[in-house]
Formats: sequence, structure tokens, C-alpha cells
Amino acid sequence: MVEVTRTTADARGDVVVLLIGMRVNRFWAVHQWVPVMLAMLRMLAELKKDPSRGLLSRVLLTASPRTYYVVQYWESKEKLYAYASAPDAFHHRVWARLNRREREGKVRGHVGIWHEAYVVPEGSYEAVYGDMPAFGLAAAHGQIPLERRGRYAKDRYAYRSAP
Repeated sequence: MVEVTRTTADARGDVVVLLIGMRVNRFWAVHQWVPVMLAMLRMLAELKKDPSRGLLSRVLLTASPRTYYVVQYWESKEKLYAYASAPDAFHHRVWARLNRREREGKVRGHVGIWHEAYVVPEGSYEAVYGDMPAFGLAAAHGQIPLERRGRYAKDRYAYRSAP
């Protein structure tokens, strides 16, 4: 008989999640959307190189042949804000270039960009992984046996870390 291993994320306190992505509006405008994709990959490399900036983990996903995004898990909203506005970060240069191109009327809707940020309070998230390596929230915060947080979702939602 095969033993099924179920785990959960060892997240404690609030969880900060950023969804950020792009949508290719005009496939033929490769010169417009490829730089956006490459910029995102460069930002992720920059963040991986400097863990003190606060990115704990990320998952690259696609929603369709047009839409690509990254789920990011951050140490705190303060570290997320700090990276987004840091003058020495690649993100700052990319946004300055985009804003300049918009003012000059050079952004023509060939590629869409978006993000959503969430601060999820403890008690408002739970996770289950069956026979999975650390993934998503568990990759960001560690992975523990499911029983340590409770067998049922209601038990995991009720979990509170020590103050």
C-alpha cells in the first residue's frame, strides 16, 4: 500500500502575496511584449540574488497563450513597497521608462500589464499539499505535516502562531 503524504505550509502571521503579469494584446508586436517579459525575468533574478529585499518564493504561470504571470510571496508589505520604489532596483528603471513612453504617446496597447497585491491575515489562509514538494506558500514559508495544523480546513484556519 502506498502512503499518501499530506502537508501544509508553515506560514505564521500575515502572508503577503503579489500577483503580477502581462497580457499579449498583439502577437505580431513582438518588439513590445518580449521586453516586458524579459524585464520581469530580470527583476526575479535581481530579487533571487538579494534575498534581503524580501521575496520569499515565486511561481511562474500562464493563464493562456496570451497571459503570463508570477505569484510572489513576500516577507512583508513593507519590503514589497521598498523594492517597488527603490531607486537602485531594476523595477524603478522599468517603471520610469514605461511612464516616459506613456507621456510621449509611445505605448499603444500591444501589451497589457497588471498586478494585484494581498495582505492575508493569519486565520484567513490554509493550504494542503498531497505528495508534493514544497510549492507556493509552502515554498515561501516551509512545509510541515498536515496534522500539525489540523486535519480539516476549519482547524487550519483556526491555527494561530504564538505572539
